[in-house]
Amino acid sequence: ELVFYPLFDIIFLLLIYPDQQWGVERGKDIYSHCIERSYQCEENYYSVNVGPKMEMLLITFTCLSVLIVYQIIKKINNYYSWREKINRIPGPSGRFPIIGLSWDIIKVKREDRLRWFHSMANQYKNGIYRTWIGFDPTIHINTPENAEIIFRSTTFIEKSVFYDSMVPWLGQGLVTSSGDKWFRDRKLITPAFHFGILDDFAEVMVEKVAILNERLKEQVELHGNKSFDVFDIIGKCSLDIICETAMGVNVDAQSKNENEYSRAVEELSMQAVNRMVRPWLKFDWIYYRTEMGKKFRAAIEITQTRCTHVIEQKKIERQQKVKTDCQDVDEGIGKAKRRAFLDLLLESSANAVKPWTIEEIREQVDTFMFAGHDTTGALISWALFCLGNDEKVQNSIHQELHEVFGNSSEPVTTKQIPQLKYLDRVIKEVLRMFPSVAVVSRRISEDFQMGRHIIPSGCTVMMQIYQLHRDPRHWPNPSHFDPDRFLPENSKGRHPFSYVPFSGGIRNCIGQRFAIMEIKIVLTEILRKWRVKSRDNHENIKKYNALILRPHEGIFLNLYPRI
Repeated sequence: ELVFYPLFDIIFLLLIYPDQQWGVERGKDIYSHCIERSYQCEENYYSVNVGPKMEMLLITFTCLSVLIVYQIIKKINNYYSWREKINRIPGPSGRFPIIGLSWDIIKVKREDRLRWFHSMANQYKNGIYRTWIGFDPTIHINTPENAEIIFRSTTFIEKSVFYDSMVPWLGQGLVTSSGDKWFRDRKLITPAFHFGILDDFAEVMVEKVAILNERLKEQVELHGNKSFDVFDIIGKCSLDIICETAMGVNVDAQSKNENEYSRAVEELSMQAVNRMVRPWLKFDWIYYRTEMGKKFRAAIEITQTRCTHVIEQKKIERQQKVKTDCQDVDEGIGKAKRRAFLDLLLESSANAVKPWTIEEIREQVDTFMFAGHDTTGALISWALFCLGNDEKVQNSIHQELHEVFGNSSEPVTTKQIPQLKYLDRVIKEVLRMFPSVAVVSRRISEDFQMGRHIIPSGCTVMMQIYQLHRDPRHWPNPSHFDPDRFLPENSKGRHPFSYVPFSGGIRNCIGQRFAIMEIKIVLTEILRKWRVKSRDNHENIKKYNALILRPHEGIFLNLYPRI
């Protein structure tokens, strides 16, 4: 009674009434009651004849009990103080204790959540508000002025709890790792994205987009005058590109109706987001007993098994090589002609003081596969959607393509890409309106001031990229598609953190040059052959965030051959 009842009572108060001050007072009353009961026990003790050993045991037990209760109350007081600081920041209250806004978010259809968060952001005009998901607070940042504080920081580089759901999949790759490991890995991986190496990757992209154009032609012949969904078709092209550039493997995804790996990545993305907003699934022993957890684990098995097999084969080939010529060494799985990202990782690891294990290499390759597959495929689809809604912009692109290529049928080269100035502005505007990664979050490791608010240590700060890119102070008429926003004269004076499609600061996307090059090459080769018309417009297209920004029902286009 002296120990367990008070402990239970205090914990119950913490769980059920986390925001009420009288809960703290009640906790103090419980503590006082414990002290009184200890005195009563002392009086009763002197009326009972006990031996020296029992006496010492009772004294020890009583002291430990009081100490435990004291430490619990101290932690509760610290928690309430921390929570009070957070709640000074404006924000909505959840309907139920413990789960916070989780139930509200789950009730909103996935295709309506972006609009839901956008309307919530508009309620708090100072560009900052807070939410609770279970016991985890999140500070949402919607203005470039506030986002700059986080992005420029060299202290706040640790990824938040929201990335924890991705760790079973991506391990400690660049997206999820922090601290010294992240700095070491970033340094080792950076040379893999040198311009000279990207030129080799460009050859792969040109080959794969040629296959894509054939697949689009087949779909046009199949559907006639009807529109068809290009999202999955382009996604398979992107998968072909990333598999050959990342692992040196030709999976030939575009020749198959279904692709197991692509489906697994989509499943992992969806389940990771589902877990983020359900605090009761935070514990593995609960999560992996649910249907969602079982699907997540099965999808992980598919992606990691394939990747590990390729890495092991590559390492064997390197160990058993006979020829010293680098080009011969790299004729690996799938008869790849060029060095892949995996080959570069193996070289970098071999020269490192502490080489990577197979598991560590697999984590980096899995990360690159995820970050470079769905993201670029989605952006290319969104670009075609935007062009299919704006004939004037599309005409301007076709005019530029004619000026650069004339009547030539030769594929685009890396030397021609810089000449496509208008296409560059179009892609930037697509990235503004449809950033692949709509949110980026960090864990705060120390208290700091943001405007008139103090952000306590232990919080998650979430930069709402989608909202930043639609701030009317920096983007007049933000829902209108206008590539000329990025003309030099129009960009002058714009806040540098009002546009961060590849995140910002030292944790920005390491593969952004790769992504931009792929988007430009694929769009160039598609638009040299086709005109596009969108079925949907900007007002009725529905989208949702599943780690990347996806269309709810696909991107439906009509394609017409260019004469």
